[in-house]
Amino acid sequence: MDTTSIVFVVLQVLASLFLIAVVLLQSGKRSGLSGAIAGVADTFMAKNKARSFDARLTKMTKWVAIGFIVVTLALNILSKSM
Repeated sequence: MDTTSIVFVVLQVLASLFLIAVVLLQSGKRSGLSGAIAGVADTFMAKNKARSFDARLTKMTKWVAIGFIVVTLALNILSKSM
């Protein structure tokens, strides 16, 4: 393995770990029955705060996934050329 392959492998591992973390940090799209029983407070400020944080996490998920795919394709092309 040459240095560029090692760099791409490290980037791929970091991107995959970051992608896992970002996906796990996102809240579910619906709270289901447990949210209805627990009586989740839906105040205006709580909705906007959660929506903006979830929106940022969604954008981060999209860009990290695209980066992961690009690094994976580059690593595949590098390994084929060797």
